[in-house]
Amino acid sequence: MRAVLIVNPNATSTTPAGRDLLAHALESRVKLTVAHTDHRGHAIEIARDSARAGVDVLIVHGGDGTVNEVVNGVLEINGPGAAAPAVGVVPGGSANVFARALGISPDPIEATNQLVDLLSGYRHRREWRRIGLMDCGERWGVFTAGMGVDGDVVAAVEAQRAKGRKVTASRYVRVAIREVLTSARKEPSLTLHLPDREPVDAVHFAFVSNASPWTYANARPVWTNPTTTFETGLGVFATTSMNVWANLRLVRRMLAKKPRIEAKHLIRDDDLPWLQVTSETPVACQIDGDYVGMRDSMRFTSVPDALGVLAPALENASDLR
Repeated sequence: MRAVLIVNPNATSTTPAGRDLLAHALESRVKLTVAHTDHRGHAIEIARDSARAGVDVLIVHGGDGTVNEVVNGVLEINGPGAAAPAVGVVPGGSANVFARALGISPDPIEATNQLVDLLSGYRHRREWRRIGLMDCGERWGVFTAGMGVDGDVVAAVEAQRAKGRKVTASRYVRVAIREVLTSARKEPSLTLHLPDREPVDAVHFAFVSNASPWTYANARPVWTNPTTTFETGLGVFATTSMNVWANLRLVRRMLAKKPRIEAKHLIRDDDLPWLQVTSETPVACQIDGDYVGMRDSMRFTSVPDALGVLAPALENASDLR
């Protein structure tokens, strides 16, 4: 079996020692090539070339942004539903939402052991676990997208990263609070279009999910659509009010161990085949934690069984998050 290990050396929690250990462990199971990214979009190029070459597995050691690039590179060549290459992840970023939602340990050493075991098991099963993805029109999303304040937060954090500042959970929280307070003073400009219902206007922001949880605050999951998984349709979480107290109560529910996500100003739905968000004026948009620019319309479509992944079976994944 041929595999390519795609390493983002600039990811938050990757180290030379960890990369060497990972490569050594994988070499005992596969014919391995190691490729390091050195610019934005490089992982797309590596994944594209690997897919053309017929590689069986692409293993990402980096954060969610690198995972998104690899998935987009694979699907650019093979399209959704192709047999190979499958994608595996050893977390190396700050949140690692995609890996954790799949049931991969956030600890790189434990994740490496998981992947070695999964590769061994694959020789007997000869089939990968398959997951659904989110077609965002201009690119594929693997776990989340957002328009409005969500995009503003990601854009602001990326601007700080460009200045050499380290991205941490506390920095995200500080930026999020600032952007939410700024957004509270703006008139809502979004309209939410859902299947078989009238459009909902005067929406402040919209989160779209392909998995749960929505993100992590360090080790703590943050929930928007708890029943949305890689095997269901999409989830949407949008608000028609930026009232501080109402949203603080909502945040408390999002952080609960047994989340019950409801509020009078909340529009939330699950298992949607598609949804569209439009805006009177362009607003910030993010996909999988990457800022993609200002958009006045985005359509999101659920595509089942789009990608093979090296991950625990569905019945075991929820126990490992």
